[in-house]
Amino acid sequence: MQINYNLKPASERRTEQFEPAENVGFGNLRTDHMFLMDYRDGEWRDPRIVPYGPFEVAPGAIALHYGQSVFEGAKAFKHEDGEIYTFRLDKNAQRLNRSADILCIPGLDEDKQLAAINALIDVDRLWFPMQDGACLYIRPFLFATEDRLSVSPSEQYTFCVILSPSGPYYSDGFDKAIRLLISERFHRAVSGGTGASKAAGNYAASLKAGKAAAEYGAAQVLYLDANNKQIEEVGAMNHFHVCKDGTIIIPTFTDTILKSITSQSILELGELLGCEVRQETVMLDQFLADIEAGEIIEAGGFGTAAVVSPVGSYIFEDNRVVTVGDGEVGPHTRRIYQVLTDIQKGKLAAPGDWVRLVPRLAPV
Repeated sequence: MQINYNLKPASERRTEQFEPAENVGFGNLRTDHMFLMDYRDGEWRDPRIVPYGPFEVAPGAIALHYGQSVFEGAKAFKHEDGEIYTFRLDKNAQRLNRSADILCIPGLDEDKQLAAINALIDVDRLWFPMQDGACLYIRPFLFATEDRLSVSPSEQYTFCVILSPSGPYYSDGFDKAIRLLISERFHRAVSGGTGASKAAGNYAASLKAGKAAAEYGAAQVLYLDANNKQIEEVGAMNHFHVCKDGTIIIPTFTDTILKSITSQSILELGELLGCEVRQETVMLDQFLADIEAGEIIEAGGFGTAAVVSPVGSYIFEDNRVVTVGDGEVGPHTRRIYQVLTDIQKGKLAAPGDWVRLVPRLAPV
């Protein structure tokens, strides 16, 4: 893929390594450039890197009216050799295409996705924040641009990648467990819908549930299936729990659960973690009974942004509270977080090609 570089003048773009004095937070900043590619006449064309800025989108663009849009979230890390490496980016490319298929969006060759992201990171590599625990958060997305008000798949799309220099997700350290609301009112997805995709509309639909969770002092909602019998996932992450023998259980992936790349990684790291990791259907009643009996000793969520989110308690809409273990971050959860983040940062050998070097190819 031949990429056209239309870069900011040197006087307007970053020319020195980004060394912020304070934690830059997560997802707040943008680099100087973005990658764009358009779908027209049945093919993807015109791959280019341009200055970061507003889109020119028709008011009748299908994405604005009918939500035909999907996205991904990935990270790149700087290792001790001073180079930048991406983490399991091929999995994100595969999942973007699966999401696109569910929303009738034409897929984009996975190698081209990787080339686009690597090229953009290379151009803006000086934006990597030199802080402990920092990363470049990668946001690729696809959206429909055809100006038409009839309800059917668009015939025109844009693929865009932007980067966000980010500090550690846990600014105060990995020491505080969150609370989740278990709700029978709100449901994230139903079978046969878009639940297994990273569709923009899925997140819009979660906002009201998120506001309800906050009213109960909870960080997010732990969603149940449509019959309120099975545990599915949290709005922004997959759920997991740890049994007293150290076994890690992740709910079985279905067409109502987004297949987390972090979860997939944990499933493959059982031997390195020193425990069994498996998936199974998790029934709510049994889950609560096992917490009460001490059979479940830790719980949490897996996702790209936080990696691991420890869960200390659950609250119901009748204000009943169920505490997992002592309500604190447990040793198994800490080990999962440490192992995975050490792999991402290059401190621990990664399996296979999980971690890939971002080549230096950008024009001067």
